[in-house]
Amino acid sequence: MQPEVAVAQPEVAGAPAAPEGAPNGSRWGALGPVGLVLGGCVSVQFGAAVAVTLMPRAGAVGVVTLRLVFAAIVLLIVCRPKLRGHSRADWGTVVAFGVAMGGMNMLFYQAVERIPLGPAVTLEVLGPLALSVFASRRLVNAVWAGLALCGVFLLGGGGFGGLDLVGAAFAVSAGGMWAAYIVFSARTGRRFPQADGLALAMAVAAVICLPLGIAESGSKLVVPTTLALGAAVAVMSSVLPYTLELLALRRMPASTFAVMMSLEPAIAALAGFLILDQAMSALGALAIALVIAASIGAVRTQVGRGRAKMPEPEAKNVPAPETKGMPEPEAKNMPAPETKGMPEPEAKQAK
Repeated sequence: MQPEVAVAQPEVAGAPAAPEGAPNGSRWGALGPVGLVLGGCVSVQFGAAVAVTLMPRAGAVGVVTLRLVFAAIVLLIVCRPKLRGHSRADWGTVVAFGVAMGGMNMLFYQAVERIPLGPAVTLEVLGPLALSVFASRRLVNAVWAGLALCGVFLLGGGGFGGLDLVGAAFAVSAGGMWAAYIVFSARTGRRFPQADGLALAMAVAAVICLPLGIAESGSKLVVPTTLALGAAVAVMSSVLPYTLELLALRRMPASTFAVMMSLEPAIAALAGFLILDQAMSALGALAIALVIAASIGAVRTQVGRGRAKMPEPEAKNVPAPETKGMPEPEAKNMPAPETKGMPEPEAKQAK
């Protein structure tokens, strides 16, 4: 069975996603969860912009290390995950999730050290987009893939002469790790309660990156100003957005969440302009718009495919449970399972 994923920021592992059409109990109506998602997107991308300003002090690997270490400390304190009672497969999944998380961040920060933030995020989105297209296997996804490729072609100025090729390669590689992150985030969420798996995976990522950060930056990592900025990046890029996404996923359909997360390249371009003075040409803005459109289209296609999997007539034909061998009164009084409006199995989507 092909994995079903959404082209968007990976979800918080263990966060319960609201089913399609779930009622929203917030007194603020639909604006509540929408505001949470937008707040998370803005926090992530502006945190990345702050990280770029920190790179001259600690280097790209050093910044990643500070972000992951601080984020791991906060999540471990808040979540207090249990270390006992997990199988070898559980630990294998969470370690793979941590490796994907660390690799995604390491490659992405190498990219933004070389190319503007907006193009870097746009190229990174290609990883989840490709995963969704391949998992769906529907002809219409060829349209979304072609649209994304047009956007990438425009982003490179018709030949990537305007972008650093090494930086672009790092961004695309980060997208590949993002796709792996999505897969293992969903698996971790099924194996660990609440956000325990996320906290443990963040700790794994921090342990992996710490030696690399020390080797690159050494004593620069313990300079008070650098530590303070690193903590700010961790809060803005990890702790705050994960918390906001977890709250939003409890009150918003997963497909709506995925569509909104597809807007991240545009938010990244805005953050790069406001904080890093990275101007965006009209051609670059068009390229980002094409990739966003492809991302949203792939999400909606995936949602339509999920809805088509279990039509109402089939759900009504689910057989009643076996009652043979049960005492007569209990067998007679056992109601058949409720199938009306049976929810479809949803793909967890998951930065």
